Amino acid sequence: MPTAQAPSRARRSRVRMTRSERREQLIDVARALFAERGLEGTSVEEIAAHAGVSKPVVYEHFGGKEGLYAVVVDREVRTLHDAIRTAITTPRANPRALIELGTLALLDYIDDNPNGFRILSRDSSGTSPEGSFATILSDIASRVEDLLADEFEKRHLDAATAPLYSQMLVGLVALAGQWWINSREEQTLPKPVVAAHLVNLAWHGMRNLDPAPKLYTHPER
Repeated sequence: MPTAQAPSRARRSRVRMTRSERREQLIDVARALFAERGLEGTSVEEIAAHAGVSKPVVYEHFGGKEGLYAVVVDREVRTLHDAIRTAITTPRANPRALIELGTLALLDYIDDNPNGFRILSRDSSGTSPEGSFATILSDIASRVEDLLADEFEKRHLDAATAPLYSQMLVGLVALAGQWWINSREEQTLPKPVVAAHLVNLAWHGMRNLDPAPKLYTHPER
């Protein structure tokens, strides 16, 4: 009967896998469950059942679902951070090229790692020593800030506002990327097209910046 065979299959599976293989399997299984249901919506029982092991195996490797979640988040943080850092530190790239490369790097991550992006876009700061998605974006923005400050000085714009603009640029791409991955069933915009439109708004908007912008609705501010 199926109920009698399941434990037997789980035992055989445990025997075939080394400790490191089992650990990787649990991470893969948990990653998919966390992406679908979140940390609170996922139980150790579900992780164990999907992996074909008993609950103590999960506790043995990670101490519980929180420990497993922290490992999953840490891996995603490093993957995203490394991809964008590599993109925006390309030697001899001009400012527009850097915006394009950074935009594509983030969209590539979202496209290649949809489960990881769903996990990171939730607030994971309480379980990851590397911080939350917002922390990652803030770190990226700080790198963009230096590039913008140099460009602002060349254009006689207020370099003190470069941190604000860097946050706006990174937030623009991140939020648009989140919309893109979540609405792909309703729209069919390919990744290069999305990237081109993002860069179009960012670059042409920045190229024509007013050095002393004012609010039309509140001219005194």
